[in-house]
Amino acid sequence: MNIELSGEALEYGRQARRAIDAAGGDTLVQLTEAEPEKRESIVAPVLDELGAWQLEPRGKADELEAAAALCRAAGYWALPYPVAERLARPADLEVDGLVVVAVSAPAGPIAGLDLRWAAVTLGGSRSRAEALPGEPPRTSAFVTRLACEPLDENGAKDVALGLVLPCWTLLGMLDRALELTRAHVLMREQFGQPLAKFQGVQFHLTDAEVERGGVEILAKHALWNVQTGQESAFEDALGLRLAAVEAAEAVFRVAHQLHGAIGFCDEATLSWLSRYSLPLRRLPLGLSATLRELTLVTDAG
Repeated sequence: MNIELSGEALEYGRQARRAIDAAGGDTLVQLTEAEPEKRESIVAPVLDELGAWQLEPRGKADELEAAAALCRAAGYWALPYPVAERLARPADLEVDGLVVVAVSAPAGPIAGLDLRWAAVTLGGSRSRAEALPGEPPRTSAFVTRLACEPLDENGAKDVALGLVLPCWTLLGMLDRALELTRAHVLMREQFGQPLAKFQGVQFHLTDAEVERGGVEILAKHALWNVQTGQESAFEDALGLRLAAVEAAEAVFRVAHQLHGAIGFCDEATLSWLSRYSLPLRRLPLGLSATLRELTLVTDAG
């Protein structure tokens, strides 16, 4: 078993990070929030230039790894676009993307995009989905309720990929949150020395890094399961999601604690990153509901 991403996928991820940076980096989320009607025109060109939608993650192992690397890069910049959802699109439906949803109150981060969407529940029920009018992105992070028209029950194979790729996006956000926090504690001083010199700060950062590193390993393993068509792919995807949400709670808690009040202000990149991580942490299910689903699947197995 080799769960490491290929050199080509890693390089693609690095190029994606550089391309998003060159296109505006942290300013992209600010621009789209200020002018949500321009979300597509602001963000889509950089993804088009990267050939994002030419990737076939369902059919080719190397392209699945490249898709995961792209999702991680998008998360690093809190790119305000459903990259993972578009890459998870089903091969047998004429749609542009796939959103994994809860049975009750289905929702997804797809507001303001003129695209065709499918939705799938954890049980494999597929629907055509249409975004309903919702709240401004300042309070919603582009999440909106969905009107779903049932299609079929053939989505069992869609769910694992639809769960795993967004976890790679969240992993990229955890990468950046820790990077920002390390830079902050090295720069800020207290009692005449950098915050990074204090043992308590070091312990907090170490704990957060352990959480992030655990998610990275699980993300690679879950991707390999999807890639090789393992029977446990859905179960491992749920396990990855549970670990990713738990790690996000820990990492962002430490990041905000060490940033202090500035971490909640728009002047701080962490504030935007934290706010736009919430849809990934709450949809399709939050921590407790994800644990319950994983318990049911494990008991049934």
